[in-house]
Amino acid sequence: MTPSAARQTVIEEIARWEGVTVHDHGMGGVEFRLERRELGHLHGIIADLPFPRRIRDELVAAGRARPHHVLPDSGWVTVPMRTSSEVAEVIALFRQNYDRARAARAQGQAHRHHTSP
Repeated sequence: MTPSAARQTVIEEIARWEGVTVHDHGMGGVEFRLERRELGHLHGIIADLPFPRRIRDELVAAGRARPHHVLPDSGWVTVPMRTSSEVAEVIALFRQNYDRARAARAQGQAHRHHTSP
């Protein structure tokens, strides 16, 4: 899989998900958001995704991701996109972040609904 094909596959898949918007990333690349929440971004043939530190540690221990290439002590991970299987893993990790973001949004909406006068 060429780098441009890998990148395009990821962009096209994630852009189809309900509520996801695609933006230029401030450090170059492409960023995906659900409302104001960043799901992650792409730089060339790598994907960077934010996770709670506990999940990040599990992903790294399982070999599904590496510590972030710039912020290794954060919850961020870096995942290469050189092969079809790596592209599938990147999409799966973005989906995991997307599902977490949607669940958090739904929980916040339910909380606001129950606390409204």
